[in-house]
Amino acid sequence: MDISVCSLLMLLLLAVGGATAEYRVSVQDIRVIHKARNHFFLYTTEKNRTADTEIFFESQHVDLVRTEPAHFIAKKDEYNWTIEILGLNPGNALISTNVSGADPSDFSDAFLRVTVERSDTLYHVSAVVGWIYFLAWSISFYPQIHSNYKRKSVVGLNFDYLSLNLVGFIMYALFNCGLYWIPEIEQEYFSRYPKGLNPVQVNDIFFALHAVCATLVTIVQCFIYETGTQRVSTTARIIHGIFSSFVLISVILAILHVIQWLDFLYYCSYVKLAITLIKYVPQAFYNYKRKSTVGWSIGNIFLDFTGGVLSMLQMILNAYNYDDWESIFGDPTKFGLGFFSVAFDIFFLVQHYVLYRHTNEKEIDLKGRV
Repeated sequence: MDISVCSLLMLLLLAVGGATAEYRVSVQDIRVIHKARNHFFLYTTEKNRTADTEIFFESQHVDLVRTEPAHFIAKKDEYNWTIEILGLNPGNALISTNVSGADPSDFSDAFLRVTVERSDTLYHVSAVVGWIYFLAWSISFYPQIHSNYKRKSVVGLNFDYLSLNLVGFIMYALFNCGLYWIPEIEQEYFSRYPKGLNPVQVNDIFFALHAVCATLVTIVQCFIYETGTQRVSTTARIIHGIFSSFVLISVILAILHVIQWLDFLYYCSYVKLAITLIKYVPQAFYNYKRKSTVGWSIGNIFLDFTGGVLSMLQMILNAYNYDDWESIFGDPTKFGLGFFSVAFDIFFLVQHYVLYRHTNEKEIDLKGRV
C-alpha cells in the first residue's frame, strides 16, 4: 500500500476517532518473505496527549519475526508511525502492541497475525491450486446430472449416498452461512478467539450453497426418471434419525442457552465430517452387488479425485512454505478426510475400469441388476 495513501487514511481515522484513546494497526494480517521485510502503520486516536509514551511490541515467536524498532518513544505530538517487520524463519506468529503509562488507552486491536513464507512463488502456486480444486469440486456434480438426463434413468445411483450427501452439505452450508452472515455468532467466535480470523470465506459459502442446490437437482431427477426398485435403505433411515436427533437436541440446547449458537454450528460441522466418512460406502457396495458402475458417473469421480489430490497438495505446499507441518500431522482431520475421499475415488476407478469394465448399459435391467 502506498505510504501517502496510508497516511491519508490514518488522518481520516484520527478525525473520526472517539474520546477514548485507541491504538490500532493499518492491517492485521500481513505476509513477509523469509529474511525480507514488510511494514505496517501504527496509529492512535488520542488527540490531546500531554506526555511522551513508550510503545513496545511483543512477538509470540521471537525466532520467527521481529519488529524494527522493537520499542520506541512516541512523542506527544505524533499520531502515526511506520513499523518494519523482519521475517526470521518460516511460520506464523502473533505480534501484540503494548503501551506504557497510557491507561485507560485501548490497544487491544493493535495486533498483527504475521505469516513468514519461504517463497512468494509458492504462495501464488498454492492459491492457483486452491482455485483449481475449488472449481473441480464445484463442477463435479454435473457429470452425474448430465448422465441421468441423457439416460432418463437414475438406476445405478445409490439413494443412500444421495441422501447422506444432501444432509452433509446442508450441515456444511449452515456452518458457513451462520458463521459468515450472522453477526452475533461471528462475535461469539471472536470472543472465544480474540485474535483469530474468521475461517469462512466467500468461496466456502458459494461452494456449500451450490452443492446443496446441485444435490437437490439430482434428487428431483430421481422423481422424474426411471428408478427401478431403488429406495433409501432402513440403515440409512436410522443414520438420518440419529443425526436429526443430535441436531435437534443441539438446537434446543442453544435456544435454552446451555450452549452457544457457535457450538451448534460446530456440531453441524461434526455431522458433515461423519457423513464424509461413511457416504461413499453405500455406493461402493451397491456397485459390488450389481457388478457394475453403469449409472454412476465416472466423470464425477475424476473431478472429485482431482479436487481431493489438489486439496492435499495445497496443504503440503502451505506446510512447507510456512514450516507448519503441525497443520497436517498435529490435526490430521482435514488431511485424513481428503485422503479418505481420494482412496474411495481410486476404488471407484478400479471398479469402473478393472472389476466391472465389461458390463454395459444393455446388460442392466430396470431393477439395476445384471
